[in-house]
Amino acid sequence: MNSKKILAGKLLKASPSKVIFAEDALSDIQKAITRSDMRGLIAIGKVALRRTNEQSRGRARKLALQKRKGRRSGRGSRKGAKYASVTRKELWMQKIRTQRKFLKELKAKGLLTSSSYRNMYQKSKGGYFRNKRHIKLYLDENKLVQREVKTK
Repeated sequence: MNSKKILAGKLLKASPSKVIFAEDALSDIQKAITRSDMRGLIAIGKVALRRTNEQSRGRARKLALQKRKGRRSGRGSRKGAKYASVTRKELWMQKIRTQRKFLKELKAKGLLTSSSYRNMYQKSKGGYFRNKRHIKLYLDENKLVQREVKTK
């Protein structure tokens, strides 16, 4: 039967170890001696190839779904240097835009004078303030607000 597997393997262009015979057709397979006999058995499904053990994508899809939701992105999952994903410049741009927008709103509402706005703007540009909350604290401490600050 080993020679039959070798013959079938050559016809199916696969390894003989991947060839399987149907249990009910073993006598027919023993009688098959020519390549055309074996082709006939392959055609009717008595001789076939074992299914390859393919890797399941199920777990990968589940993982991808979690990542789309924003999960699994903690410190331990990150690769690259500290500023690889978001550069220092991008972080700075986010910060400065927020601060400038906030200062513009205060000036538009009439809560800041032109001179104090300009002073605060320059301080922001120099990196004096960490964030929007820091600006609010600074305004309260130095009493630079015309009336009570009502912000989001």
